[in-house]
Amino acid sequence: MSRAPVWRAVVACAVIATAFILAFTLSPRLGLDLRGGTQLVFETRDSPTAKADSEATDRALDVLRRRADALGVVDPTLVRSGERRIIVELPGVLDPRQAAEVIGRTAQLAFHPVRGAAGPQEQGAGPQEQGDTVLADESGTRLRLGPAAVSGDAVADAAARSDPQQGPGWFVTVDFRDAGGWQRLTGAAACEAPGDPRRRVAIVLDREIISSPQVDPSVACRAGMPGGSTQITGSFTQEEADELAVLIKGGALPVPLTLVEQRTVGPTLGEQAIEASAKAGVAGLVLTTLFIVVVYRVVGLLAAVALAAYGLISYAALLALGATLTLPGLAGFVLAIGMAVDANVLVFERAREEYGRRPGRGLRAALDRGFRHAWSAIADSGITTLLAAGLLFWLASGPVRGFGVTLAIGVLASLVSAMLITRVLVHLAAGRLGPRVSGLGGVGWVRTWVVRRGPDLMARGRLWLGLAGALTAAAVAGLVLHGLNVGVEFTGGRLVEFAASRPVGAEAARQVVSGAGHPQAVVQVAGEAITVRTGQITADEVAGLERALDAGVGEVTKQRDELIGPSLGEELRRNAFVALGVALGAQLVYLAVRFRWTFGAAAVLALVVDAAAVVGAFAWLGKPVDGVFLAAMLTVIGYSINDKVVVFDRVRELWSAHRDRPFAEVVNGAILQTVPRTVNTGMGALFILVALAVFGGDSLRDFAIALVIGIVAGTASSAFVAGPLAVELERRGDRPPPEPAGKRRPRARDGSGAVV
Repeated sequence: MSRAPVWRAVVACAVIATAFILAFTLSPRLGLDLRGGTQLVFETRDSPTAKADSEATDRALDVLRRRADALGVVDPTLVRSGERRIIVELPGVLDPRQAAEVIGRTAQLAFHPVRGAAGPQEQGAGPQEQGDTVLADESGTRLRLGPAAVSGDAVADAAARSDPQQGPGWFVTVDFRDAGGWQRLTGAAACEAPGDPRRRVAIVLDREIISSPQVDPSVACRAGMPGGSTQITGSFTQEEADELAVLIKGGALPVPLTLVEQRTVGPTLGEQAIEASAKAGVAGLVLTTLFIVVVYRVVGLLAAVALAAYGLISYAALLALGATLTLPGLAGFVLAIGMAVDANVLVFERAREEYGRRPGRGLRAALDRGFRHAWSAIADSGITTLLAAGLLFWLASGPVRGFGVTLAIGVLASLVSAMLITRVLVHLAAGRLGPRVSGLGGVGWVRTWVVRRGPDLMARGRLWLGLAGALTAAAVAGLVLHGLNVGVEFTGGRLVEFAASRPVGAEAARQVVSGAGHPQAVVQVAGEAITVRTGQITADEVAGLERALDAGVGEVTKQRDELIGPSLGEELRRNAFVALGVALGAQLVYLAVRFRWTFGAAAVLALVVDAAAVVGAFAWLGKPVDGVFLAAMLTVIGYSINDKVVVFDRVRELWSAHRDRPFAEVVNGAILQTVPRTVNTGMGALFILVALAVFGGDSLRDFAIALVIGIVAGTASSAFVAGPLAVELERRGDRPPPEPAGKRRPRARDGSGAVV
């Protein structure tokens, strides 16, 4: 074995060993859609006294973290997103009403002196004292309050207590960091006569008097209450006392918060998602392994071993980076298997060609040249897919961002799997196998059939372009006639999914939902799953809807609850269009730089046809268009551009080698030569997608359907749209064919014949 393969073998073993250690020593971090819980997204707002900038958001984050800790939630996650948003993840919290109210409440706490009873006409500042406020106490009596003497920032601790010696009920003890302010406030009140309203101290939370106790008669005038502590008494239940203690201890938020997004997923749904994704991954991997073994024999089996290593490396990379594994992320993990298959197929098809040209050099030489020639297409394909993954991470949010992370890791791991591990394995086997047993001794039945038929696809190029135009027109007609079933993620609103104890009729569920006060809600029923999509309803209304379904159709369990604010929905919708536009623009720029502007324009116009096919199909079928659909569309763009890259990479190679041939003939030859790779890669991806559609549940099923349509359209458009478009554009251009690879310009010679 030569020195280079030994070096690669050492690196491959080190990579696999490291991945193995990481995979069995670190635990995965599951997203809330897999382990169950609630995610809340708050947005800070400007107040009359403070601006909601990044510094104020950071201070608010600290307050929310203290409140989450005080609630006793296990392993809460709180992070700032952008300048004004805070993401709060509460594992195990399935009823978000209390959590959202307690954590996100403004909680402006203050202790005020009481100036006296307010008259019936008084609404605010009184005639005697500037800055007085009129509020009703616990019994409804209106009191005039002076400016705050002690703010909530002075509170050191607060706790809910009960004391049987003081009677039934609960109260809250409050300890102050500085006893001076509290002593001055209570000392001034102690100078008034017992029973006088001015002997009271008003404790105000969010402009509401929650307690206004009299200062004890034992407190001397101007002396104040010693010890720097007090009790807030009232008709509190234990839950109310606990909630009040959390708010006081957590402190006041520096700026108001608005809940713009909420996602709640039950643990059962998460377990089902993990099980479904595992089944899809195993089934897809088994079917793909069988397929590549049948097509490529022993080297196909070695590629399957490398695919297993790919899975291990991807999983270990996720753990090492601390990435959160979400449901779309699992889909990206499974889908990237198809990307890894594509790299192996490109190498094997190139090796078959090289061996057919020079069988005397042996399999190792053919493999070396196959890896070398395939690298350009593999690298271009990986870069374009990473562009789509980067856009998902940059513009998407929540679980869809996790898909982008997982897809990017998968692409990088697939390069390691194909270009390093597969290369080491097939090099070890190449010297011990005959050409026929190896699977590289012949070009395969697909190439044989194509060569025998030799169709001239470019002779009908304008016919294919006309059919593509008709397909695009049909997609536009679907948009005009049916529109898109845009999900709440892009429109704003609430989506709640219930699991019934028995199958439910769609009409019966709609009647129950309408009778519960939501006649405009969109109700969908699939077996025992009931999905209700409404406008901006509250969590209490969701609870009422659950009670109505319990009574009307039998016992139901809330599985999923998503709330998207109108401003966030508009932002996500805008970002979706920006992501798609930037993706197409980035592909055009990259291809124009990497190849020629005509190739880039042809590829991007073909991508528009692919995208129109997917969007039009979803419009005609009434499928939901949401964040998962956005992930599917960007994946379709990445996958489809891969196919165009492979075709145009071969066009460039053939054209530089045969500069005197008509360009249409060159394009036709490149398409026919890449058909085996297209068919084999497409079949490998379709196995994965069919497994996702069968095992993946409703959301992943729609994801798989979008990708199946996109892959079929993308594969066809490479030959019947991108190719003819490139021919038409080159007819209108005047640039010469590319220089042959490795060709050097002749250098001048001096008079003696020496090269200079």
